[in-house]
Amino acid sequence: MEAPSAPVVPTTAPAPRVRGDASLQWIFAGSAFLLHLLFLTRYGIFRDELYYLACADHMAWGYVDHPPLSISVLWLTRAVLGDALWAIRLPPSLALAAVVGLTGWLAREAGGGKGAQALAMLAALIAPYYLAVGHFFSMNAFDVLLWTAVFCVLSRLLRAPRLALWFWFGALLGLGLLNKLSMLWLIAGVGVGLLATPQRRLLLTPGPWLAAAVTALLYAPNLAWQVASGWPTLEFIHNATTQKMASVSPIQFILSQLLLMNPIAAPIWIAGLVWPLASWKADRWVGQAAVSRVAAVAYLVILLILVVNGKSRAEYLAPAYPALLATGAVWWERLWQARRSRWIPGVAFGAVALLGIAAAPFGLPALPIQLFIRYQHALHAEPTNAEKGPIGVLPQFYADMFGWEELAAAAAAVYHRLPATEQVRCAIYASNYGEAGAVDYFGRRYGLPRAICSHNNYWLWGPRNWDGQTLIVVNTMSAKARREFGTVERVATVPNALSMPFEVDVPIYVVHRLKQPVALVWADAKNYR
Repeated sequence: MEAPSAPVVPTTAPAPRVRGDASLQWIFAGSAFLLHLLFLTRYGIFRDELYYLACADHMAWGYVDHPPLSISVLWLTRAVLGDALWAIRLPPSLALAAVVGLTGWLAREAGGGKGAQALAMLAALIAPYYLAVGHFFSMNAFDVLLWTAVFCVLSRLLRAPRLALWFWFGALLGLGLLNKLSMLWLIAGVGVGLLATPQRRLLLTPGPWLAAAVTALLYAPNLAWQVASGWPTLEFIHNATTQKMASVSPIQFILSQLLLMNPIAAPIWIAGLVWPLASWKADRWVGQAAVSRVAAVAYLVILLILVVNGKSRAEYLAPAYPALLATGAVWWERLWQARRSRWIPGVAFGAVALLGIAAAPFGLPALPIQLFIRYQHALHAEPTNAEKGPIGVLPQFYADMFGWEELAAAAAAVYHRLPATEQVRCAIYASNYGEAGAVDYFGRRYGLPRAICSHNNYWLWGPRNWDGQTLIVVNTMSAKARREFGTVERVATVPNALSMPFEVDVPIYVVHRLKQPVALVWADAKNYR
């Protein structure tokens, strides 16, 4: 990609940073938050939200499939606002609004004017993946925010290294690890980025050691939990990779990046990737050149790691884009300034906004569900599955928002038909954490006991007080499981045409008299994946 032929600032000295006020960042961040508020509860609660709420009932320094930071945020949110759907979705909406604002801040730090800042923030605001993770509660929204914050601190640190900045750099990395282990990829990418640039000299100063110590100190409690619990996350990662995740070719993985971030934004982030690496004169007139190059190298390193793995989700790379969008927007701003073009900015903003609106329903539930189904058919955008197995009429992101209360209500109807003497001893077993979370979340309304489940962290919580006599089983009754009970009766079916195929017609069974001790069966039931 060719750099602008006539930059508007001298090439003999670094460009002054554009200061100004932060009103533009606040406007875009506020707009992003309001956009999420409009559709906060249009569809139902998401599978992972049900599981996270169950985890928040069992506060710990770790969980089988995720570290504890996001659960702590959810615990605090529930303590202050309750666990209504609107309440638990406020934190991710705020997190992605902050990502939008910080993307503009990074563009301003790069020497970009209001045009570059606005273009970068608009691209972040309309990215389908960012719209999606900002809509429901999970660790992913905070993952994007923490990666972006790391680059914000790094931009200042590389310009004027101070121990205080190294401390905050390490703190953000440590919090990132407490939120999601994919922060390790960013650490690897930034490390290689520093080694590959003149900034490698900073690695010989005390600052990086301080950052490493702070990171290790913050992550130590989760590491201690892993050791005490027998390294369950490593087992989970191995099982998920070998048993659950579908193989992805390098071409598929790269093309998926275009869809995640919206194809119209590709020229922006590609410029942010290519320009710092191809234009060695850039550091003469862009104050952000150092961090831009580190971010570009980090992106390529992380891309290589994920592509070599062969079974990585496309969204694993998504947190790396705000830094590229910021740098790329500055490149485009300098291009249209150098050519003194007044129509290019208008066309660019208009195209990004229009295609952003067109793609928005794939990340945000802006349309009623039946209208969305017709919309995706009209665009021939049929849903795909990153996991092994078939996909239904909806992308999994939306399919997992339907049918949960109906499932809990059906289980409650079965439970309350049991004789009172059996209800006292009865447990409800679910095949996965979504179903178990639905029983726990909606079960308070229907007077149900807490669910038991062998999936991920539910297995660690054990069979509670079940004595092996009466059990309601939701959705799982293999031939082997049938042989373990004295009687097995299918008593209900819960239809749900919108869900994933394995949840479309959920059977419910009542079984009696487990033939083996509960502890022995439970030890063999573990399902980490």
